[in-house]
Amino acid sequence: MKENDIDAVIAGHLCLDIFPEFINGKETYLDDLFVPGKLVNIGGMRICTGGAVSNTGIAMHILGARVSLMANVGDDFIGKAILNFLKSKGPAEGIKTVKGEFSSYTIVIAPKDTDRIFLHNPGTNDSFCYDDINFDLLKNAKLFHLGYPPLMKKLYENNGEELKRIYEKANELGVVTSLDFALPDPNSPSGNVDWNAVLKNVLPYVDIFFPSVEEAQFILDKKKFLKMRERAKGKELLHLFEGDELAKLSDKLLDYGSKIVGLKCGTRGLYMKTASKKKIKSIGGIDHDNWSERELWEASYRAEKFVSAAGAGDSAIAGFLAALLQGETIEKCLKYASMCGAENVQAMDTISGIKNWKETTRKIKSGWKKNYLKVLTVGWKFDRERELWYGPGDKNNNAHGLLHKHKVKK
Repeated sequence: MKENDIDAVIAGHLCLDIFPEFINGKETYLDDLFVPGKLVNIGGMRICTGGAVSNTGIAMHILGARVSLMANVGDDFIGKAILNFLKSKGPAEGIKTVKGEFSSYTIVIAPKDTDRIFLHNPGTNDSFCYDDINFDLLKNAKLFHLGYPPLMKKLYENNGEELKRIYEKANELGVVTSLDFALPDPNSPSGNVDWNAVLKNVLPYVDIFFPSVEEAQFILDKKKFLKMRERAKGKELLHLFEGDELAKLSDKLLDYGSKIVGLKCGTRGLYMKTASKKKIKSIGGIDHDNWSERELWEASYRAEKFVSAAGAGDSAIAGFLAALLQGETIEKCLKYASMCGAENVQAMDTISGIKNWKETTRKIKSGWKKNYLKVLTVGWKFDRERELWYGPGDKNNNAHGLLHKHKVKK
């Protein structure tokens, strides 16, 4: 790939994902499955690459974007397996092999009809740093996206100074900058980092910030997050958040400097809030009138079958960024994000469910059914034609045709 052929550089976390297949079990909650002394029968095992670099990068490649990947692997069996897999999919030229270090791997525990947990070894991700970014290549790109700094030691140490250096330089080069997050173990070194301080340092150089709603809550108020998790008793926290709470979280992250905040809400879709036109104008390649002062909530598309949620958020980001590179409106970008998330969950691994741009577009235009989403917060309105919720912070909230109540196709 020539340097001037790049649409996007996808950097950061890369690992090998190992997926045991859960079979013949009636249990749906992890607490029921994993009991000391209990034997759990499993089926075959699927292996593929994982992490934001693989999940988002390869998905964008499938969608037609010209992508370069930047990440590190070790000179071991796992590193060779990662490289071989990426080469079979296309973009692998930017992956560095670090001698003497172990490659990262993750065992993905993803029983049917429930969210997943990860048993993770960070490996070479812990040593990834500013010097591993090829800025000569990046200056010829349109977009820079990095994923999972909480799982990358050098990027979260010293209040994120290394991460700040990377984004400061990318911002200086004039590319659109995007950042994905990950939920750390609260008891790990990463879980005890002052993430508020990190993001205050980094987000002024980030155009688009993509945490999940749980991650955003963890970042901004760890104590409240832990109380919510205790109240949920092993179930997902997604349904504990309403529109006003999402607005508070996103407003704080916008205050920290990001221009666009997308909160991934799993089966409840994708919430997005954007800054003023004055701030949005720094982002190239988009219609600033369309993208400024927006508050939207896109419901998730209904998957024909649910196999695993691993990588769904990364796939949603890939759909969103691929559409952004095509110059689509914010409304269209949200739909591509939602559809790619739905495609992802229909496969055991994080990649093979994603379809190309033409097929994904066809699905969107065909009127694919969505999962039911009801927003209870006062001031939210629904557009039946677009099947999209408009929040009270959206400048088009009072537009003709928006309804307080709605009925979604089931």
